[in-house]
Amino acid sequence: MQSSQRYLHIAVATPLRRTFSYLPPTGIADEQLQPGQRLWVPFGRQRRVGMLLGLSDHTDVAAAKLKPVQGLIDDTPLFTGAQLDLLKWASDYYQHPIGEVIATCLPAELRHGKAATISATYGWQYAAGDPARRPDRRAPRQAELLALFEQQPEAVLTASDLSAAGHDNCHGPLRALAERGWIRRARVDAPQAAPAELETPLPLNAAQQVALEAISASLGGYRTHLLDGVTGSGKTEVYLQSVAEVLARGQQALILLPEIGLTPQLVRRFERRFGTRLGVLHSGLTDSDRANTWLRARAGEVDVVLGTRSAVWTPLAHPGLIIVDEEHDLSYKQQDGFRYHARDVAIMRGHRESLPVVLGSATPALESLHNADQDRYTHLSLPQRAGSARSPAVHVLDIRQSHMHGAIADRFMNMLRDNLAAGRQSLLFLNRRGYAPVVMCHDCGWKAECRRCETTMTYHHGRARLACHHCGREQPRPSTCPDCQGTLIEVGHGTERLEETLAKQLPDARIIRIDRDSTRGRGNLEALLESAHGGAADILVGTQMLAKGHHFPGVSLVGILEADGGLFSSDFRALEHLAQLIVQVSGRAGRAEHPGEVVIQTHHPEHALLRTLTEHGYGAFAQAALREREQLELPPYSYLALLRAEAKQLQHVSQFLEQARDCLPRQAEVYALGPVPAPRPRRAGFQRQQLLLQAGDRTHLRRILGNWLQDVEQLTSSKKVRWSIDVDPQELG
Repeated sequence: MQSSQRYLHIAVATPLRRTFSYLPPTGIADEQLQPGQRLWVPFGRQRRVGMLLGLSDHTDVAAAKLKPVQGLIDDTPLFTGAQLDLLKWASDYYQHPIGEVIATCLPAELRHGKAATISATYGWQYAAGDPARRPDRRAPRQAELLALFEQQPEAVLTASDLSAAGHDNCHGPLRALAERGWIRRARVDAPQAAPAELETPLPLNAAQQVALEAISASLGGYRTHLLDGVTGSGKTEVYLQSVAEVLARGQQALILLPEIGLTPQLVRRFERRFGTRLGVLHSGLTDSDRANTWLRARAGEVDVVLGTRSAVWTPLAHPGLIIVDEEHDLSYKQQDGFRYHARDVAIMRGHRESLPVVLGSATPALESLHNADQDRYTHLSLPQRAGSARSPAVHVLDIRQSHMHGAIADRFMNMLRDNLAAGRQSLLFLNRRGYAPVVMCHDCGWKAECRRCETTMTYHHGRARLACHHCGREQPRPSTCPDCQGTLIEVGHGTERLEETLAKQLPDARIIRIDRDSTRGRGNLEALLESAHGGAADILVGTQMLAKGHHFPGVSLVGILEADGGLFSSDFRALEHLAQLIVQVSGRAGRAEHPGEVVIQTHHPEHALLRTLTEHGYGAFAQAALREREQLELPPYSYLALLRAEAKQLQHVSQFLEQARDCLPRQAEVYALGPVPAPRPRRAGFQRQQLLLQAGDRTHLRRILGNWLQDVEQLTSSKKVRWSIDVDPQELG
C-alpha cells in the first residue's frame, strides 16, 4: 500500500519473526524519530516497549488497522546504525525473532522501559563503628567485607568494586554492617582517582612481543588474531599491554570471559594496571548496576568493560579492541532462547565496526585453528610458559589392576601424601558433582530413577536427597529399597564422595571443594576461590568450574580421576571437548617456581587421544582431528543447524519433524539427518527428538533456513510441540 503517510517499523519482544508497523506518535516530527530509539507501543491489550528499526512511506498492513505509537522513551538512539545492523545480522543468522534478540541484548531495566539516564552512583564507605558490635567469626562474610573497607577507609566502594574484589551478591552482609554502624551509604560524585602507584608492565619474551606488535599494528581496522598460548604462557600480559595501547588512543576495550568466577581475578589485574575506570557486567550484579555500567560504557565513561557472554552486546562510545579469553569455552554459546555464540558475534562485531578481535586460548576450538590455517585469522603462538615456570610432566596411570581408595588409585594417593608432606597444593578434578551417580538395591537391582527423564538420580549426601541433573527434580533418599526393602548402596563417585575419601585417607589435609553445590550461596564461589588462591587449602577438589583459567600458584600436583567419560561419546565434538578439558586442568599445575605433575587415571591408557595429548600435545591432536573431520565432512568443513522438538506424546514429535523434513526443498546442497531421538530422549516428562541439517556452504544453509522455517511455522503439527532451531550447535544433546 502506497501513500504520503510515514510508517514506523518497530521490533517488539515476541516469538513472531517480523517487525510491526505503527503510525507516528501525535505531536512528534519525523526528524525526532531515529532508528535505535525505544518507544511505547500498544500491542494487543498491553502497552509494550518496542525499538524503532526504520521509517518508510509504505506498509503491508491497511493504514486503517494501524495504531499510533503512544510515546517516545529515548530522545536519542540507544544503538548506533552499526550496532543495529549487528542485531539484525544476528537475528537473521541465528534465525531468531528480531524483537527477542534486541530484548536479550538490553539490560533488564532498559528492556522494561526505564529512562536511559546514568543514575548517581552510590556505594558504601567505612565508618568507625562500636567495637562491641564488630562482626565475629560467626559472620565471616561481614568480617571479610569490613576488612576490605578498613584497608581503604576514604574510598566509596560500589557494587562493581566489591565484585572486582570477589564479593558478589553481598547485600545482606552490607546491610548488617550498616546496622552495626561500621559502614554508611555514600555517593560517588565523580569517577574515583586511580591508585597512586599503578603496576608496571611485565617484560615480554620474544613470542609475546611478536603477538603484541601484530595486535598493535591492526588497531584502527578489522583483523582477528588467534592468540594460541600454552597454559601459563602470559596471554593476560599480552591482553594488558594491548589494552594499554588502545587506551592511549582514547578508545575503549571489551574483554569477554566465559565464567563469572574468572571475573574478580582478571578485574584485579586490570585495576592494578589501569586504575578504576572499569565496568563489570555479569549475572551476579543487580539490574540497576548492570544498566548503569551498560549506559556508562555507551557514554564513554568506562575505559574497559569486562563481562561474560551477554557483554558482547555492550555499546561502546569509542570502541578500539575486543578480546575473547578462553575462546574455545562452551559457555560462550547460549543454549536456550536466542542461541548465539558470543565469540562469533564478537568477530562479526569487529568486522562491522572495524575493530581488531583477539581470541585467546591454550586449546583453541578446531574451527578457530582451521580459520587460522586458511589465513582468515592471524595465528599468534606462545609456545612456552612465561618466566621460569615449566610445563608439567604428564603421567597416564593405568588403573585396571590398581588398588583403589574410592576414586583414587593407590599410586596416586601416595603422590598426594608426598605432596602434602612437602607443603604443596594438589588439585583433583572429577567432573561429576554430588556423592554418587547411582543408588541401587544390592538385593534386587532396583535403581533410583527420575520418572520424568528415565535416568538415574544422583545422591547428594550433604542434603540427603536424590536429584536429577537433567530436570532438577529432587526427592528424599529412601532408607531401604522401595521394591523389596533390601539394602541400598551408592555406586560411583562424585565430588562429595571424593572429598569424604580424602578426609579419611589424609585426615590432616585442609580440603576445599568447588562445584555447583558448594557455591550455591551468594558469594560462596568468590570466597572459596579467594581461600584457594590464598593457600588456605592443601587439596582442591572440583568440577570444571575449577579448571577454567584460574591461577593457583601453589598447585604442583593435579589429578584427573575419570578421564574416560568422553572417550566413547556419539557426539563428534566430544573428543575435542575432552582434550581441551584435560589440557586446561593440567595447566593448573606448576605455574610458579615448583615443577608440576599431572596424573590422568584411565582404564584405556592406549587410547589415541591420551597418547597424542601426552606425547605430542594439543596441537598434534587438533591437526589429526581436523583431518578426520575433513574426511567425514564435519564442521569446520560443513555447517549444521539442529531442529529440536519435544512434546508429551512421542507421535506428535515424530510427526512434526517428519513434516518439517518434507518441507525442505529437494536440493542436494542441504542434507537432513533424522528425525532421531535426542541423546537424552526424555527430559522433564517430555519426549525429545531432533532433525540435523548439514550443508557444505554456510550462505546456502542460511538462505534455505529462512524460507524453510516460515513453512515449518505454518505446520499444524508445530502447534502440538515445543521446537527450536540451533544454528552452529556446539552440543548435539
